[in-house]
Amino acid sequence: MRAGQATLAVAVLALLTLVACGDGGEPRLMHLTSATDGPDEFSILPLKPLTMPESLVDLPEPTAGGTNLTDPTPNDDAVIALGGRPGAGSGGDAGLMNHTGRYGRAADIRTQLAAEDLAFRSRNKGRPLERLFNLNVYFRAYKKQSLDQYAELQRWRRAGARNPSAPPQK
Repeated sequence: MRAGQATLAVAVLALLTLVACGDGGEPRLMHLTSATDGPDEFSILPLKPLTMPESLVDLPEPTAGGTNLTDPTPNDDAVIALGGRPGAGSGGDAGLMNHTGRYGRAADIRTQLAAEDLAFRSRNKGRPLERLFNLNVYFRAYKKQSLDQYAELQRWRRAGARNPSAPPQK
């Protein structure tokens, strides 16, 4: 090996070592970036179906930048699914809050989960070459915590529970 090749090999090895040792801040397992300035498919929200109101008088007055009857309202939809009244707020719907907290609740659950997930991601941030080439290690890191949907579907079917069909296995 010539001196120039040896120097290049040492430089590449030093660069790889430097990249592998770099913390880079908060560990990221999902590396999703777009090379284009095109539309973001995750920002497109499905609208509610169009329906004819019982009375046209019930239609809200159109306002610029206002809401539309077909706009998604995921928070209100979740409250309705749990048996609450949308817009009542946590204080105005004590029945819903009591029902959802019947097994206990931690006031700092979001902070606690964020800290636990950060610790998990710090331990599982990938191998040096995965970090160097910005590879996605999300699914491998969380594999032990994932649910086998087809095994679970079969388990519930054997138990006699009615359940919807699942997409075909690939």
